[in-house]
Amino acid sequence: MSLKVDIRKNLGAFRLNVRFEAEEGVMGILGASGCGKSMTLRCIAGVERPDEGRIELDGETLFDSQRRINLKPQQRRVGYLFQNYALFPNMTVRQNILCGLNREKDRGRRERLCAEHIELMQLQGLERRYPAQLSGGQQQRVALARILVSQPRLLMLDEPFSALDSHLREKLLVEMKELLRGYGGVSLAVTHSRDEAYDLCRTIALMENGSIHAHKQTKQLFADPGTVTGDMMTGCKNIAKAHRVDEFSVEVPDWGLRLRTARPVRENLCAVGVRAHYFSANSSQNSFPVRILDMVEEPFEDIIRFRYRSQTDGTPDLWWRIPKQYRPQDRAKNGDFSLGIAPANVLLLYEPDREESAAL
Repeated sequence: MSLKVDIRKNLGAFRLNVRFEAEEGVMGILGASGCGKSMTLRCIAGVERPDEGRIELDGETLFDSQRRINLKPQQRRVGYLFQNYALFPNMTVRQNILCGLNREKDRGRRERLCAEHIELMQLQGLERRYPAQLSGGQQQRVALARILVSQPRLLMLDEPFSALDSHLREKLLVEMKELLRGYGGVSLAVTHSRDEAYDLCRTIALMENGSIHAHKQTKQLFADPGTVTGDMMTGCKNIAKAHRVDEFSVEVPDWGLRLRTARPVRENLCAVGVRAHYFSANSSQNSFPVRILDMVEEPFEDIIRFRYRSQTDGTPDLWWRIPKQYRPQDRAKNGDFSLGIAPANVLLLYEPDREESAAL
């Protein structure tokens, strides 16, 4: 099963220009609000019409501007979970799910499939309730049941956890992973949360200003984002301009450092990134004296804000994330406190127009 998308759409000052391919499994589209993620899904579903391009699902053309093909949404067999779930407020849980079976003429089969999906989504006992009488998680499960009962060829989730509190979000994320594993087809999940994307998706496409500029295996993307934008989207807090010194070393002027790297450095290097949990007080590699500024406490970890002794004035402070029980303050008072970075943890960032994104 496969999805191929190559579309363009002008929206005043904003232009959508999206091209990607997705195979069986979950592909995430990660990006900030307003970058075009939801519009991309709406074009695939047929809710919006691109100005030009082509959309193909399992070898069938859903849209082709040159051939003037534009299938109606109901002809595409695409399941689309909206951010607000789009349940009919005047219908019960059972009636909402039956709406996904409006093309099934056999009444017995309709009832059987409805009952199966009520059980699948653990909605027993809620059949006669209306959406306003349900929790956010229950509403989501009703919306998913209505989609899945129609046996879509493609499942699209638009910020599926944005309306939920953190406790419920974590619980439903686990349930969603199991559900998508059993679904087996092509799925797209739009999110602005890197944690959701990492946990849910096999591959991730990074989207910015209406275009996708990288598409890689999830773990590969987080291990080596490749660009400043990719590094920021995947949560890196420490990024600075840098230039190549030789094959395995870089100069970082703002930090006043020269760092050794594990990966060969290309000529078009523009910056480096170091994730907050990559610093180590016990590493002798790329180890330099630092000055601790303050600490921000979190429930299970602490964030230490620091500066290198050699750092240029006026440049941003750096962040170091540590386990709750670890306290570096005593060593810092002695004036000989240093932090190291393993060469493999120096992320090399290149100009985006030269970055080679993986075609998956």
